[in-house]
Amino acid sequence: MTEAYKLSRPFEYLRVLSIAGSDSSGGAGIQADIKTFAALGCYGMSAITAITAQNTQGVRAIQGILPQMLRDQIDAVLEDLGAHSVKIGMLHSAEIVRTVAEAIDRHSLKKVVFDPVMVATSGAVLIDDSAISILVGELFSRSLLVTPNLDEACLLVGRKLHSEIDMEAAAHEMLHMGANAVLLKGGHLPSDLVCDLLLTKNGEAHWMRAPRIDTMNTHGTGCTLSSAIAAYLASGSTLRQSVEGARAYVRAALEAGAKVRTGAGNGPLNHSCAPTTMRLIPLP
Repeated sequence: MTEAYKLSRPFEYLRVLSIAGSDSSGGAGIQADIKTFAALGCYGMSAITAITAQNTQGVRAIQGILPQMLRDQIDAVLEDLGAHSVKIGMLHSAEIVRTVAEAIDRHSLKKVVFDPVMVATSGAVLIDDSAISILVGELFSRSLLVTPNLDEACLLVGRKLHSEIDMEAAAHEMLHMGANAVLLKGGHLPSDLVCDLLLTKNGEAHWMRAPRIDTMNTHGTGCTLSSAIAAYLASGSTLRQSVEGARAYVRAALEAGAKVRTGAGNGPLNHSCAPTTMRLIPLP
């Protein structure tokens, strides 16, 4: 490639890679991630870890991708396009967890948001029991942020969480497990407020509370939130700014899709409620 040709293309897109499972219904997983990246002005890329047969009522089947195929997807994307940030979602087996951990090291990935997807909105468990401890050991310390919901946090700490006090104790435990920062989502607590906790490595706790939105259309909320955080990180926002911006985006998408019927169960968010033009940044 000639220098003149390079100079004729002086800009690049903000690029975000999602390493996650595919949702055939389009509301969660890779599909939700790509929609979120686009809505927030980023160029989305994917490395698929598993194929699911699912809809708004539940998950019918999961077929894992071979580890070597996942490795090839990640390498093909990052060796050519690179990424300004990475979101990691469903990793169904120990082998897949190790494959992703090795890729993080191989490509020196720094802005990694890990959403430990273990329980679907429908309640279906999406990960092998043997993979949970490996997931903690291999990925917590390699991620900038871990974003479990209440059900996933219960699996991680081995007990039920019933209050904000329980949430803060569990978040501290996850820091001791190796996490650099934890966003513990409290949407499953019985309350008129949705209470989320961002706890950083230095022990600073930042509570974020907002009125609960009256809607059944919550399929893919966690995937969308973690993807939005990754998109904001790609743009250079701080971790706290990224979390707050992502929460605002998810709330807007929930409100915009609250009265829409899509399927007979938990429908998707309206990811395109306020799309942003693809961001261009000067080449370094």
